[in-house]
Amino acid sequence: MNLLWDLLKKDLGLLLSISFGVFLFILFFQPFSLDSFDFNNRLLFIAGLAAIVFLFMVLIRTVLPWIINDYDQSKHEQYLPSYILNFSILVLSSVAFAFYLHYVGFVSISFYVMFKVVIICIAPSLALWLYDALNGLRQQNESLIREKEVIQKHVEKYEEDYLNKSIEFVSENSAENLNLLIADIAFIKSADNYVEIVFKEGDHFKKKLIRNTLKNIEQQIRPYSNFIRCHRICIVNRHYIEKLDRNYHNHWLTIKGYSEQIPVSLQYLVKLKEAI
Repeated sequence: MNLLWDLLKKDLGLLLSISFGVFLFILFFQPFSLDSFDFNNRLLFIAGLAAIVFLFMVLIRTVLPWIINDYDQSKHEQYLPSYILNFSILVLSSVAFAFYLHYVGFVSISFYVMFKVVIICIAPSLALWLYDALNGLRQQNESLIREKEVIQKHVEKYEEDYLNKSIEFVSENSAENLNLLIADIAFIKSADNYVEIVFKEGDHFKKKLIRNTLKNIEQQIRPYSNFIRCHRICIVNRHYIEKLDRNYHNHWLTIKGYSEQIPVSLQYLVKLKEAI
């Protein structure tokens, strides 16, 4: 019984809204001749038509899945296809409408009357189909969001491991070496016969000159995709890029927590924009 109550609560507001819509439509557009009723009895009769729609929607969408245990409570999904349920509601409601109109409302049943009955009864089925379609898209979207969050966590874990790798920079004369974590290197800049490596140590940036060429350094760090060439004299770590600025003629990068602007040449501008 708990499952039946959960199923009923799940769609109760929707089913009542659809039934009330049917009631208002018949009341204002008067598709059937109900001259034999006074106003109050006419309201009761139309309410009976709306109740028929509500009853069959409850029976087909709630009671039937509960009886045949065709409902996965953990996933809030019905295994019976939505179009079968909605078609059943259409057929049963149309038949019940015809009997109700003929035997209670004393309306002669003709092809035209049945046509209007089917049109009225198809509206709830279409509304339920649209609701199920939107609900399915919402669930699919939520599933994709969860998958994205899982993938994002894996990517963050990978980037964290990746950034904790170290690079050893060696001078051409082998006089000194500099071993740094990828996560600490902000940018590398050419300085005549030297390269200037700017790295973060604690909360402060430091510079180190090593006798080497930027071309050699670029070959060494090529396997690490977060290093981007932005100018013929500069390679930058994209994790330190705060923003890309420009004026009429020039582009430059702002590094997080660093006052010096990094030049950007048009030759590397497109790839740089793609990377950041």
